[in-house]
Amino acid sequence: MQRCVQLAQNGLGTTYPNPLVGSVLVCEGKIIGEGWHQKAGGPHAEVVAINAVKDKSLLSKATLYVSLEPCSHFGKTPPCSNLIIEKQIPRVVIGTLDPNIQVAGKGIEKLKNAGIQVTVGVMEKECNKLNKRFFTFHLKKRPYIILKWAQSIDGYLAPPQEKRTEKKPFWISNAYSKQRVHKWRTEEQAILVGTQTVVDDNPQLNSREWWGNNPLRIALDRTLKIPAQAHLLDNQIPTLILTEKNSMKEYENVSYEKIPFDENLAESICSVLYQKGIQSVLVEGGAQTLNTFIAKGLWDEARIITGSQTFGNGIKAPQVSGIYLSNTNLETDQLQIIRNYD
Repeated sequence: MQRCVQLAQNGLGTTYPNPLVGSVLVCEGKIIGEGWHQKAGGPHAEVVAINAVKDKSLLSKATLYVSLEPCSHFGKTPPCSNLIIEKQIPRVVIGTLDPNIQVAGKGIEKLKNAGIQVTVGVMEKECNKLNKRFFTFHLKKRPYIILKWAQSIDGYLAPPQEKRTEKKPFWISNAYSKQRVHKWRTEEQAILVGTQTVVDDNPQLNSREWWGNNPLRIALDRTLKIPAQAHLLDNQIPTLILTEKNSMKEYENVSYEKIPFDENLAESICSVLYQKGIQSVLVEGGAQTLNTFIAKGLWDEARIITGSQTFGNGIKAPQVSGIYLSNTNLETDQLQIIRNYD
């Protein structure tokens, strides 16, 4: 099962809206096939593992390990539980149940009804953590929310406005941290910033420092003040603008969605993203946007990079409390990852 989890992680950022799944086939103590789900519409992990077995006669005495319950419904591909039954695999070991209402125990029931010996809950905690985005989306009906910011040693997101002369990001962190952040972007389905960040920094919000998918770009723009020349409106990457106004603007790759900018803004954002099937969002700022989620307790992780600079004044960084998962150095920077108590 540990190998299943390891394999599944290869699909991080490419399987949306599907979960991360790894599978291993073992016969007489030896691995005879393994695989992971790579992208939606492609073969599921169990199918890849079965197809990897050279001598198919071994399947009738093999054990299939899989990190998530095999599917039982027809989607873009046929049900994996059907294939397992067809190949007469006698034993299946499952990490955890699938929370998707289309599965949710039905795959296990189908296997048991076919006379297959099923074991559930092996390394369950690790398998649940593997699909924290997928589980949050299906169980809490919202995206998995990761807050990210870089701050100075004395706790500021940016220096005073009068010290900024250009509309571009003010880099607090070093090149290694920047590359790490771009890697994170390839792993999440969307990235979100507030209006002021777009106006002040004109960010591209892409993954140019790392190979992988670019996330959906999302910006809060209550009064439609983002300038037409902003990178976010360059049509290069699908972009969603959340606003309170009716937009008459037309861009090829930009869509607009009206939401109320009231005390329930964070909940409204989560609701819209859930309806659009967005399972995870990286919230990159600024201070007001980050604090909007923090105030409502609507966040799952905070990733805080502390650089080597001291500002003495400026925009104060948010404060969060939670469970410290890690504290590591990236050359001159320090990276803290905190999980919400919930």
